[in-house]
Amino acid sequence: MKTADVVVIGGGIVGLALADAWLARHPGTSVLVLEKEPGLAAHASGRNSGVLHAGFYYAPDSLKAQLTKDGNHLLHEFCAERGVVVRETGKVVVTQSESEIPALRELFVRGQVNGVKLELVDEAQLRELEPLAKTHGSALWSPTTAVADPVAVVEALAGRVRERGGVIALGSEVTGAGPGWVTIAERRISAGYVINAAGLYADKVAHWYGVGTDYRMLPFKGLYWYGSWAPGRLQRHVYPVPDPRNPFLGVHLTVTVDGKAKIGPTAIPALWRQDYGGFAGFNAGELASIARTYPSFFRSKDHDVAGLLRSELPKYSRKHLVNQARALVPSVAPADFKIKGRPGVRAQLFHLPTRKLEMDFVFEHGDRSTHMLNVVSPAWTSALAVAKYVVAEINS
Repeated sequence: MKTADVVVIGGGIVGLALADAWLARHPGTSVLVLEKEPGLAAHASGRNSGVLHAGFYYAPDSLKAQLTKDGNHLLHEFCAERGVVVRETGKVVVTQSESEIPALRELFVRGQVNGVKLELVDEAQLRELEPLAKTHGSALWSPTTAVADPVAVVEALAGRVRERGGVIALGSEVTGAGPGWVTIAERRISAGYVINAAGLYADKVAHWYGVGTDYRMLPFKGLYWYGSWAPGRLQRHVYPVPDPRNPFLGVHLTVTVDGKAKIGPTAIPALWRQDYGGFAGFNAGELASIARTYPSFFRSKDHDVAGLLRSELPKYSRKHLVNQARALVPSVAPADFKIKGRPGVRAQLFHLPTRKLEMDFVFEHGDRSTHMLNVVSPAWTSALAVAKYVVAEINS
């Protein structure tokens, strides 16, 4: 295809959702999705926990609050339509000390404002919901949190894009772009409109258009370990009360769609954008860019960067990471969690002028283009709602 009405750069769940939403709104138009990898779900879209979040963590005036609840509903509907299994686990958020109860109650209030179904429960009620979990006085119960296989969802969404007439070109790395065009391996494609959903490289693509120049990507590595417990032993996702200074939810236990238990993820600073382990994908230029950005991050008044490093770097140790989860589920033992999951890398956006990690979704429009700069967790849950919102805005 040498021309397309719309070219989407990036074939992760957000890029596919944007293509899907465009075709639903404009049937018969030509939409081309360019994915650099030879297969789908190679990066964050296939390396996350698969949790369908409910939407109670986020400030009521944020896009995350607005779109996560809707995204949860739309993703449930999509999975039912396409025959993708969803395990209705629910989630409990537990406290690790009495001092966390005010923050837990604040989460409950946020959830009410955001229109999310939640319930504050005591220790006895928690034992009925999840006998393995431990809390101090109170816990939060989220019945609409669930889980699905992230790879299965991505593949099903790609199927609907193709059915609606979209073309997904795998192994097609974009090496340059500008208003009305993109380049793949020195071959130029004309594009009526370009949507940048390049994930870890979204800032780089946006800079080609002169968009988002105050932003840099700071990647964070997420490690997971699977347990050998019998399926169903852990029934609910178990989460801690998060630190509001950072856009991470802390180490937690999740149930996979087949009933297994999983611990993670970490939020370890990554040294390059696709830093999944070892030196595969090592990029000296990215390492240098990240190293130049970190001094500004360290000087941030909004984040406890030193504390983040002290807490996260030891989690390279499996035993240390697994032991962190004991505060949530005391029966957890390192001997039971030895199966390493696929590491993921969070494409976390950093704003240079304010020295802040962006807490909300961030997208900006450019010349005949839109750039999805910060679509991190819960973007997997929110993808269908995010895409519907962005496509409507492009067409407004």
